[in-house]
Amino acid sequence: MSSAVYEFPLNEKVRNYLRIEQLLQQIQASVAGNSQTASIHFFEDLFTLLDLLERLDIRNDVLKDIDTHERNLVHWSQHPKINNDALQQTLETIIRLREALKVNKRIGSNLKEDSFISSIRQRFAIPGGTCSFDLPNLHFWMNLPDERRLEMKNNWLDSLKVIENATSLTLSFLRQRGRFQTVTAVKGFFPGLAEDSGELVQIKLSVASGCYPILSGNKYRYALRFMHFSHGDETAKPIDTDLEFQIASC
Repeated sequence: MSSAVYEFPLNEKVRNYLRIEQLLQQIQASVAGNSQTASIHFFEDLFTLLDLLERLDIRNDVLKDIDTHERNLVHWSQHPKINNDALQQTLETIIRLREALKVNKRIGSNLKEDSFISSIRQRFAIPGGTCSFDLPNLHFWMNLPDERRLEMKNNWLDSLKVIENATSLTLSFLRQRGRFQTVTAVKGFFPGLAEDSGELVQIKLSVASGCYPILSGNKYRYALRFMHFSHGDETAKPIDTDLEFQIASC
């Protein structure tokens, strides 16, 4: 049976990056869908992402991380065994992203100014508020030719491409810092001590184990507890046996 990888951020910045990444993945998964259900999911996730971007100072966080990545790459360029071509290509990507972020003062502002987007956004906050009598303009849009709707979706998402590329690059650098090692949770409990630069904990666990991890703590120390998966009327309970799993600190 396959293994599942769980990611637990140790600070608010990485938590926000992961939420943005997941929302963008969900949006992309529904872009090509032609059904009304896929269209509703597309807008629901898009509006959730816009709400998140409006509340957070993601742009400045990403700019700081990109500057850090650039300094690290310049330092690594002095290593004799480094792949200089790959390093230079990554540096060029970082520079392009930084310039694009500096130009985009407010990520997603173009979508807020789009008349169609703004006319339907508030109704999505109402339970069941996407019926044809609530949003006849949305239902007109959902009956446009597939090619026309796909073109409009891609145009809307173009304004989010810079934050998508920036968070993807930053999370890629972060994940590459981790190396999985096999450890044992004694009676389903594992205490962890975060490294100085640790921002993310990854857990790899076989689905056959019948349990999943939960993490509590902060960037200095944390605790992992493994819980039996339950469904129906059952209440999830912690396991009380030793469990072998893999962990990476990023």
